[in-house]
Amino acid sequence: MEILLGSQSPRRRELMAGLGLPFTSITIDADETYPADLQAGDIPYYISRAKARAYANNLTPNQLLITADTIVWCDGQMLGKPKDEADAIAMLHRLSGKTHQVFTAVTFAQKSQEPRAKCQEPVLSTVVDKTDVTFRNLSDEEIAYYVQKYRPLDKAGAYGVQEWIGYAACTCLHGSYFNVMGFPTHLVYEELQKRGLC
Repeated sequence: MEILLGSQSPRRRELMAGLGLPFTSITIDADETYPADLQAGDIPYYISRAKARAYANNLTPNQLLITADTIVWCDGQMLGKPKDEADAIAMLHRLSGKTHQVFTAVTFAQKSQEPRAKCQEPVLSTVVDKTDVTFRNLSDEEIAYYVQKYRPLDKAGAYGVQEWIGYAACTCLHGSYFNVMGFPTHLVYEELQKRGLC
């Protein structure tokens, strides 16, 4: 079985490689908009499945596609990737001194290996993980330093826990650290075990 990771995120590729299994990283062009009434973990659930569906018809029966999406949830609102530096600074001010949640959804897509099932839609299976993250109060100078030096514009919530801000500001983390990085490796491993791939 060939494992395809539908992500160009260097963090997800690094974490997938850490499981010690061979895989191929592919690019998927998917519509990541979602219904306005979705909340919290339902948002990455929806988007990770949209990513899987965008590529699923290209799958062969001996391939397993893995897609993922991560959001930060704070005060009842979703924080995705910031539009620019000003947006990143605003997001970090919202996270300062608070506990927020990081949700990551991982979707597994696979076509049936039955010959008569060639035309069927691939079967999707999705897991969602949540981690509570607490930041101490951050000064304007600290936030400006982090955004200017690390430019976290490609990260949900405008931060990477593995970077300076994680060392300097994260006072408590309840749940999977790797989930905050965008890939709950323990859940991925469990799913691959169920499929006999590790």
